[in-house]
Amino acid sequence: MSDLISYQLDDGIATLTLSNGKVNAISPDVIAAFNAALDRAEQDKAIVIITGQPGILSGGYDLKVMTSGPQNAVNLVAAGSTLARRMLAHPFPIIVACPGHAVAKGAFILLSADYRIGVEGSFSIGLNEVQIGMTMHHVGIELARDRLRKSAFHRSVINGEMFDPQGAVDAGFLDKVVPAEHLMATAQAAAQQMKKINMAAHKNTKLKVRKALLETLDKAIELDQQHLI
Repeated sequence: MSDLISYQLDDGIATLTLSNGKVNAISPDVIAAFNAALDRAEQDKAIVIITGQPGILSGGYDLKVMTSGPQNAVNLVAAGSTLARRMLAHPFPIIVACPGHAVAKGAFILLSADYRIGVEGSFSIGLNEVQIGMTMHHVGIELARDRLRKSAFHRSVINGEMFDPQGAVDAGFLDKVVPAEHLMATAQAAAQQMKKINMAAHKNTKLKVRKALLETLDKAIELDQQHLI
């Protein structure tokens, strides 16, 4: 696979490990590698675990690309939004094993998965777009509206509030928090449990449950491409 995302298949579980510098920035090349890895996982009929490096899942979009011109920024966000939509409709379960910080697009990866495990520690998880001078894009708003608890949605999207791991569970970014040394074992155990699911039923139910969200995201992707962010 790619140096940016390694792919390891073991016993019907595909582990995708993001590795792009110290903050695991999401660049066009990373998104291309993500899509290639998901293609392969789909062919392998594998449950997917997405993880990062110790201490970080991702710090968000590559700021070099985001600041290189409005159209480059729009294109990167559109590609990232399309990846999020794909994850939400993926025919097999997607687990994220979040090893630390998950900021901006890193947090949106959490919101695009079926099950999210974080680790204990002084880590920040959330959507900091307004903190760094970015107006939140339509896809981000709709994804957060659907996946976050109502009490956290406005605090997160409008105020840019960041959460520690336990706060991220309460907000809806994570499902559980474990000690760092237990992260991958917990993710593997969750994947083994998900093997008991009938995958056709999982896929069809997922698409039913998320039908309105997916349709909303399709419209939001178009809106984001029409309006420079």
